[in-house]
Parts: sequence; structure tokens; C-alpha cells
Amino acid sequence: MNTLFSNLSRPKTEVSVVNGPTAVRILIADDHDVVRSGLRSIVELRAGWQVVGEAGDGKAALTMALALKPDILITDYSIPLMNGVEVTRQVRQRLDRTEVLMFTMHDTDEIITQALAAGAKAFLLKSDAKQYLVSAIEALANRKPFFTGKLSERMLHSYLAKETERVIPLLTPRERMVVQLIAEGNSNKQISALLNVSIKTVESQRSAAMKKIDATSTAGLVRYAIRNKLIEP
Repeated sequence: MNTLFSNLSRPKTEVSVVNGPTAVRILIADDHDVVRSGLRSIVELRAGWQVVGEAGDGKAALTMALALKPDILITDYSIPLMNGVEVTRQVRQRLDRTEVLMFTMHDTDEIITQALAAGAKAFLLKSDAKQYLVSAIEALANRKPFFTGKLSERMLHSYLAKETERVIPLLTPRERMVVQLIAEGNSNKQISALLNVSIKTVESQRSAAMKKIDATSTAGLVRYAIRNKLIEP
């Protein structure tokens, strides 16, 4: 874990009351207590910035975001139950005033593309937090995007490279969710309950995902989830 966040810990989920009409209200979602505490310690040094809540998984993050309507959601990509991209997509669909900062240790082209397509307006690596976190939040508070120079170059190179790449079918957001939940060890019945859909629907989405990624077993789905950072090995 980055030394920025060492020797800190907080409860897995916490909500606080925010006063003042001009406060920038921030919700933090990460499954590591030490990361959430590190983010909170940086945010609360700034006058007018307030952490309204902390969530340790994606479902809790979405529930809290809908209830608290923060100005900014800071979310990791690899969080349990609902990954950061799916949280971002649903938050941006339902809360047009909430900006999202994708905060992660992963910087693959696919993850960056997924985050932007879902509606994240800023992308920051955890290793760059000490240098850029404040600037990223300031940009989002002013409705502006934020990317480090290094990531901007990556995005440009990725865009240019796509001109010659073979087109591979992408998983839908729900198919990604099903793959993530399978890789986390959930059964079809448990996934059905978590997503509030029928077992038949789960089986159909599982089958579609396996066909797209050319997987022939659950192990293949797990390998895909690890390779694409849906879960951490």
C-alpha cells in the first residue's frame, strides 16, 4: 500500500453531517480502510471540503451516493459486489450533479476507456495521490476534467492504436457485473438475489459473457476477471 495511506484506519462505512451551503461534499468508496482514511485526511485539510460518507463496497457506494447526493464520488475500480465502473455508470445516470473520480492502482487502456465511457470525468492513480489528488478534486468541483499528463499521453496513444486493432466484442455492464460476482465466489442463486433478477437471466448473461471472452469454464471467467482487474488476486 502506498506510504501516503500507512498507519491509518477507519470504520468500513461511515456517514457524517455536512453544514454550509458552499461545502464540496465528497463520498469515498474503497474496500481498504487505510485508503479511505488516507483520502479523508487529505480532503479534510482543505477548508470547505467535507467527507459525507465512506463505503467499503460498490453496492454500499451506490446506495450512499443516491441518498447523500455528493458533489464528488471518489471510487476505486476493483471494489467488491459492484466494480467502480458500474458504480460510476449508475451514479452518472441518476445523479447528474455528482462528478466521479476513478481512483485506482490500475492504468490499463481498457480500464481507462471503461471509466470514461461510464462517465468518470477524472482518473487518478493511487501512486499519484500525494501529488495530484487536491488538483483532481478542485477540477471536479469546478466541473472540469482531470488527467495527469502521463495518462493523457496514454489515452492519445490508445486512441491512435485502435485504428489498427482487431475489434473484440465488449461485455455489457451487466455481463461485467455477473463475471465479477462469479469470480468473487457467488453462486447463480446468490447473484440472482444481489442483482434482483431471475436465475435464468443470470445463466443467460453468464453464457453470453463466456461466449464473448471465449471461456469454457468458471475458471476461465475468474482468469478474465483477474486479468481485467474486476477482482484482485
